[in-house]
Amino acid sequence: MGVLIVIDGVDASGKQTQSKLLSERLKHEGNDVKMISFPAYDKPSSTLVKMYLNGDFGEKPSDVNAYATSTFYAADRFSTYRTDWGSDYNTGTIILADRYVSSNLIHQASKIDTDDEKDKFISWLDDLEHNIYSLPRPDVTVFLDMPPEYGIELMRDRANKADGTDKKDIHESDFEYLKKSYENAVYVANRCGWKRISCVNNGELRSVEEIHEDIYSTIKEYLP
Repeated sequence: MGVLIVIDGVDASGKQTQSKLLSERLKHEGNDVKMISFPAYDKPSSTLVKMYLNGDFGEKPSDVNAYATSTFYAADRFSTYRTDWGSDYNTGTIILADRYVSSNLIHQASKIDTDDEKDKFISWLDDLEHNIYSLPRPDVTVFLDMPPEYGIELMRDRANKADGTDKKDIHESDFEYLKKSYENAVYVANRCGWKRISCVNNGELRSVEEIHEDIYSTIKEYLP
């Protein structure tokens, strides 16, 4: 088996940037690394995800409940695992994931108000993705702790990942949803034992390089 490292967080927390930096460093050190990203916008398996984010099922994230929405993302992961990165993982490659099952927990559990109901959802999602779909469990999940008031500024000029336009998806355009997602993400990160990396220090954004060094220090014990 390989090693599965996940970097996750709320929107505009730097997941893609940090995943690329870590991938480059691990490859430079001689490791066999495959980088994956979810949703897999270039694959047919992400069709329902793109429809959801485009607002086809409702203009607000809450228009589609956490359980239904999670199945869209889980099916996308299952498809890519079976057709793309699963064989690499099973033959010893380090898989570096920009978002994973944790993303469903961050975004979809935010639609659930009580801790008891959140915990039920966490258990249900774990069964769906890891037992029913048989997706591998991460060796380590790194949570990039980016408060939404900072992330929203970084997001302003960012292109839509699904279609490359300036249009914001239904998550990115709803600040209250982003705020709830962040508060929920902190809860879930503590509940699930994720490794938490702060992106802000004393009211100032930390540099990309500082955050990268913290991530590397956190994950190196899991390397082969």
